[in-house]
Amino acid sequence: MINQTVEFQNLGLIDYKNAWDYQEELFQKVVSVKQENRKSKINQASPNFLLFCEHPHVYTLGKSGKESNLLINEEFLKRKGASLYKINRGGDITYHGPGQVVGYPILDLDNFGLSIKSYIHNLEEVIIQTLKHFGIDSSRSEGATGVWLDASDAIKARKICAMGVRTSHWVSMHGFALNVNTDLSYFDYIVPCGIQGKSVTSIAKELGKTILVEEVYQVLQNGFSNVFGMKIK
Repeated sequence: MINQTVEFQNLGLIDYKNAWDYQEELFQKVVSVKQENRKSKINQASPNFLLFCEHPHVYTLGKSGKESNLLINEEFLKRKGASLYKINRGGDITYHGPGQVVGYPILDLDNFGLSIKSYIHNLEEVIIQTLKHFGIDSSRSEGATGVWLDASDAIKARKICAMGVRTSHWVSMHGFALNVNTDLSYFDYIVPCGIQGKSVTSIAKELGKTILVEEVYQVLQNGFSNVFGMKIK
């Protein structure tokens, strides 16, 4: 049974590990339904979830990432009030912190008829549409995931949204990190996403003003509804 209804949850400011554990819990819930369907040859609807949150200062290193892309030692990390987690998503190293909107879609991709490639393409499209709402032109960058500004200009190119996903049994977890009012100085201590010589930016930096995170949440939800055809409750 196809189910394109998605349960939205605002987790607020939450410790990264707590959010990761909760993602795993919901992920297993979706996978269990799919496995039971396969085993019993029944057709119960699998659930979908969309989590938005912010994290205290933290760096996350994907399974294909290089530790050398973290440019500071453990002692300096503690002085900056940040932590480091090695996690099971794709991609390299990135930063999460207050003022950054992090989205974790836990979706049964079969419900939306998506391949992994088209799923990531759709995620990027949601961000592109969201930024357009705020008057910011953005695009994809060939050979790199995420969303960029001036992507075709080697000097001006800057990343505004990082992405890293994991899928198993055609169920997604992890997701995107959109810089809204983010303290961008924390990116100085890493090679963002393992890409040398590229800068990062935020909505606030581009517009020269602070943005209400709640407004960004609403625009993102509209984007998910439009791009994925989902019904958010």
